[in-house]
Amino acid sequence: MTPIDGYPILTTAAMRAAEEACGDPAMLMERAGAAVAAAVGRLAGGSAILILCGPGNNGGDGYVAARLMTAAGHAVRVAADDEPRSALAIDARRRWTGPVEPLGTALPAPILVDALFGTGLTRPLENRTAAALHRLADAASLRIAIDLPSGVATDDGTVPTMPPRFDVTLALAAPKPAHLLQPAARQAGRVRVLDIGVPVTGDAHVLARPVLPDPGPESHKYSRGMVAVVGGDMAGAAELASLAAMRAGAGYVLYLGEGQGPPHGLVRRRWSPDALDDPRIGAVVIGPGLGRGDGTGARLATAIGSGHELVIDGDALRLLDVDAPRTATTILTPHAGEFAHLFGKAWGSKIDATRMAARRADAVIVHKGADTVIAAPDGRVAVSAGSSDWLSAAGTGDVLAGAAGAMLAAGLPPFEAAGAAVWLHRAAAAVCGRSFIADDLAAALSRVR
Repeated sequence: MTPIDGYPILTTAAMRAAEEACGDPAMLMERAGAAVAAAVGRLAGGSAILILCGPGNNGGDGYVAARLMTAAGHAVRVAADDEPRSALAIDARRRWTGPVEPLGTALPAPILVDALFGTGLTRPLENRTAAALHRLADAASLRIAIDLPSGVATDDGTVPTMPPRFDVTLALAAPKPAHLLQPAARQAGRVRVLDIGVPVTGDAHVLARPVLPDPGPESHKYSRGMVAVVGGDMAGAAELASLAAMRAGAGYVLYLGEGQGPPHGLVRRRWSPDALDDPRIGAVVIGPGLGRGDGTGARLATAIGSGHELVIDGDALRLLDVDAPRTATTILTPHAGEFAHLFGKAWGSKIDATRMAARRADAVIVHKGADTVIAAPDGRVAVSAGSSDWLSAAGTGDVLAGAAGAMLAAGLPPFEAAGAAVWLHRAAAAVCGRSFIADDLAAALSRVR
């Protein structure tokens, strides 16, 4: 069992293609069942195990795991509400020599293993199946899903039938979109990958810990990165972005707006049409607190025309013509409402929609949310797993924009800069714990670095 960070994310079609390229499907099911048996055996300790087997290959994996765990001395029972239908599942069921209990009347066990339906489900579960699954899950002390919780749609994270909330999901070979996209991801619990001997590749990955540039003995404030933050009507938001850029590692942060006060290391100047003429500026952050009043459009046009690398957030996204050409590298950081304003109604999964938006805008898109998706114009995607629900507070997006500016100014390419900022933002939220405010989040960036 390994954490999913850095793994390719495979859709149903991609997973099937990867499995077909491996050759003997019966051997692949045996390997999958063996990996499940080993993982569940470790998690279960000496507790009794109930495996729920469906009619397809996910159920086949369950039958194989039951056979191998029984042979290893574990107390295992199997329940099903239908006979196997695929040739592989039929053979796996035949090789399980124990009884198969009716799902509807099965008694619970401390360890519940859901092998009813895995990758590829697109329809709701039958009511009796869903009711039995919830009943048995409610009575279990540890709930484990094989590949995916039964009831979720693999490729877009929707839930045709809301499953129980599992403690652990054992992803076979690679994570799937539903392990990361909400609302399905919430039901999966901790996701761990089981190696079943299937090589996996793809242009969408789970966001991994970034490699960040550190200063050396020859470093100075400008070589570490100079970030200019363009202020506007609401100084607090732009100041939060400025503080975040400083805490994320920028060597010099210039705040262009009104107001005075700490931190004293923040350089403050009033906005002027030539404020961005300094060639040492490595990145410009515009949007946090900008407002939409007179002059804000001109500030955005000046920022775009400056030639500096850009992070465009907040109010600036409402003013931006996403189809207008830009010469500079750009990161756009919309939440769901801003994304809809820029690109219209999303099509397909959040991954699909963000990838298409990045191509259209010729920019890196950070599509924020509990399942933040980062996409580059060349089709690469990274999805952040496990963001804190406490990030749903005013100002946290401003902190992310400032961190992204610092990563750009430090010299990271835009896709990597966006990913590093999202990772730092998520890690800072974990440091803060519960009920934090955006100021705490910005300060926690120093601890994370």
